[in-house]
Amino acid sequence: MKLLYTFLSLSLSLLMLQAQAQRKGYWQQKVDYTMHIDVDEKAYQYAGDMKLLYTNNSGKPLNKVYFHLYFNAFQPGSMMDYRLQTISDPDKRMMAKSGNSGALQSRITLLQPNEIGYQKIKSLTFNGAPTKYAVSGTILEVALPATLEDGAVGEFNMTWDAQVPEQIRRSGRNSKEGVALSMTQWYPKMAHFDDYGWHLDEYVAREFIAPFGNFDVTIHLNRDFVVGGSGKLQNPKQVKGYDQSAKPKADKNNKVAWHFKANQIHDFAWAADPKMMVDSAKTKGGVTVYTVFLPTDKEVIQNWKTALGLATEFFDFASAKFGAYPWPTYSIVQGGDGGMEYGTATLVTGGRKLDGLVGVIFHEAAHSWYQHLFGINETVDEWFDEGFTSYVQDIAFQQLFDKKGAVETNPMIDSYRAYYKLVLSGKEEPMSLLADYYKTNYGYTQSSYTKGSVLAEQLGYIIGKENLEKTFLAFYDQWKFKHPTPNDFKRVAEEVSGINLKWYFNLFINTTRTIDYGIEQVTDQQIVLRNKSDLAMPLDVLVEYQDGSQELFYIPLREMRGQKPAEGYALYDGVKRTVLEDWFWTKPTYNITLSQKPKKVTIDPTQRLADVESSDNSVTK
Repeated sequence: MKLLYTFLSLSLSLLMLQAQAQRKGYWQQKVDYTMHIDVDEKAYQYAGDMKLLYTNNSGKPLNKVYFHLYFNAFQPGSMMDYRLQTISDPDKRMMAKSGNSGALQSRITLLQPNEIGYQKIKSLTFNGAPTKYAVSGTILEVALPATLEDGAVGEFNMTWDAQVPEQIRRSGRNSKEGVALSMTQWYPKMAHFDDYGWHLDEYVAREFIAPFGNFDVTIHLNRDFVVGGSGKLQNPKQVKGYDQSAKPKADKNNKVAWHFKANQIHDFAWAADPKMMVDSAKTKGGVTVYTVFLPTDKEVIQNWKTALGLATEFFDFASAKFGAYPWPTYSIVQGGDGGMEYGTATLVTGGRKLDGLVGVIFHEAAHSWYQHLFGINETVDEWFDEGFTSYVQDIAFQQLFDKKGAVETNPMIDSYRAYYKLVLSGKEEPMSLLADYYKTNYGYTQSSYTKGSVLAEQLGYIIGKENLEKTFLAFYDQWKFKHPTPNDFKRVAEEVSGINLKWYFNLFINTTRTIDYGIEQVTDQQIVLRNKSDLAMPLDVLVEYQDGSQELFYIPLREMRGQKPAEGYALYDGVKRTVLEDWFWTKPTYNITLSQKPKKVTIDPTQRLADVESSDNSVTK
């Protein structure tokens, strides 16, 4: 009866958490795009016509708005071009050897006028009236002819011409794998406006933030092409590749119209090539997963077929652990220069070994949660996006591809090792640094991807593995289709666990302080522990006694103002757990009194504590 009462109480508590609204006063803008795109595939150009409905929920009137024109970055002299020329470790995909010297230089610098990217606005009206606008790099500033009041919906009508750049970063034509068109960041996109103001980051190859909305996109393209993209294709019988009975009827220009719709997303991407092949499968949860790829040989075709089956398993797995995937489709499309997530779709390079193909698909599909369901600001909180996505990817890969089942120690151990290497490199910068401003690409990658996933796994060490799992689901219920910050996630974790986490999120995110504990002395009567670092943590200390019995000592941190519950790890089965008095960060040492003679002492046997020097974490007496 006591167990039943505990279960019912816990269930009620979680339901109350799930019913709570997001933070008081929260608001977000809304966009609805209707676009018609007419593509000249021979010139790699297109003409765009867009109606955009913009809903102002900000609580204040707006006299101007902004759009992103990402293609403009692919021009000599752009900020992206200069970033490549000055950063110490430029992305090699974006560099080319120069003359006989063999020195690397920016590929953007080498672009000819017919190879650059651009988006040139031809006309722009607001509620039927002409606007004044100005372009600066990749930002379009629009002065409104009349104020957009709070609660009002304004209608923008825009026409523009665009040229698709050579494939250099994400977007482009003629990728190295032979995909004709990789259409990402391809349309004038409304900039994001929130409590922090307008987010107007120049495009220098990092990532994005945008308001949620609905997309209705029609692409007029040569009838021989196959298109994979965001949303649900509305006319599969009228185009090539999706329906065996289809008989596409071209217009007088030998083009057909591809019509896609998607709701509640914040970006739209597509790719196209005449040689593309389409396959699909349904998840147990009813999501249709498409693969659209180049069938270059039998091995590639088999890899994509296997990857499709694993992708359907992934969506069911992630839905159970992180909240149900809410859209009816997801498209995995070959294109681009690596892997990049967009609304209900991703572009990935496809000529990979099976494990690499599955890994990149799992990672980009995991962004459906940490970036697309939760519209995380990737320019500000890059680790919250990439780190948590890497966490989802790794546990899914281990269970679905490696077939390891539940990992009994640390499933993120490779990320921990990469983080330790970053610390030793001297190139670590705080994770709270704006994504564009890292001194090195190495520092950005390791801080956001690896240290971010370390933060997630180590959070489970602090609040308990089961509480971490409950936090993910409670966060989904409170924040899906919204734009949460790391503090919102922290608050949910605190509510679920009853543990104060201010110290952890502040020090691990905003500083480069490290964790380093050691066993200073072991006698027959006591253990002396020392905090050798400047970041205090709770500790699990496992003691094996001379008679073969074991005892797990749990030392909470005073700043937590709470304790994690016992965890269900197999290595703790049958082990006595003793909760000791809390330790606090101003005291460098801590003594554990023993009732028996110890044989072996180990700090953190599950290896989830990100201790940068663990050689003194285990002592055999």
